[in-house]
Amino acid sequence: MTPYILILYYSRNGATLAMAQQIARGVEQAGNIEARLRTVPAVSPVTEATAPSVPSEGAIYCSESDLKNCAGLILGSPTRFGNMAAPLKYFLDGTSNAWVNGDLIDKPAAVFTSTSTLHGGQESTLLSMMLPLIHHGMLITGIPYSEGALSSTRSGGSPYGASHFAADENVQTLTADEITLCQALGKRVATIALQLGAAQ
Repeated sequence: MTPYILILYYSRNGATLAMAQQIARGVEQAGNIEARLRTVPAVSPVTEATAPSVPSEGAIYCSESDLKNCAGLILGSPTRFGNMAAPLKYFLDGTSNAWVNGDLIDKPAAVFTSTSTLHGGQESTLLSMMLPLIHHGMLITGIPYSEGALSSTRSGGSPYGASHFAADENVQTLTADEITLCQALGKRVATIALQLGAAQ
C-alpha cells in the first residue's frame, strides 16, 4: 500500500479546504507518497442532532483507521477566537485510542489555519493546534525561512505553519505566496515521512 499523509481539516466557508487542496499538491510533489484529505463533522448545539455517516459533499469524515495508518498528519482549522474550531477539537478529544496505542508516535505533523482578519489569532491557533500532536508524540514541523515566500508574504504565512488571510471579499482565494507556502508545507511533511521510512 502506498503511504499517505493525512490532511485532516475542518472548513466552514471553503478557505481552509482550499488550503488543504494546495497542501495535498505539495505532498504529492515529494514522490512515492499520497495525500489523503479528510474532514470532521460539524458540532451541533442540539444534543439529539446527528451528522450523516458520509457527508453530502467534499472530503469524507476521518476514521480511526485513517489516523492510525497515516505516515504523517497535517491538521487544519479556521481560527475561532485564537484557537482551533470546535469540530476539530471535538474530533481530537476522541483520539485516546490512538494515544494509548502510540499510533502517531514519531510521525511528522504540521498545522495550518485561515482567519478573516490579518491579526485574528493565526499564530496562537497554529501553536495551540500543535499541543495535542505533541501529546501524541508526533514530530512537529513548520516552514523554514529557506522558503522565500515566508519573507515576502503580505497576507498569510508563518514559520509555525501555513496560514491564509480570508478577507471578506476574497474568502477562498489564496495569494501566490500562500499557495507556495501551503505546497511547501505539504512537501516538507511528506519528504520527512519518506526519510523516516514511510515507503518501506
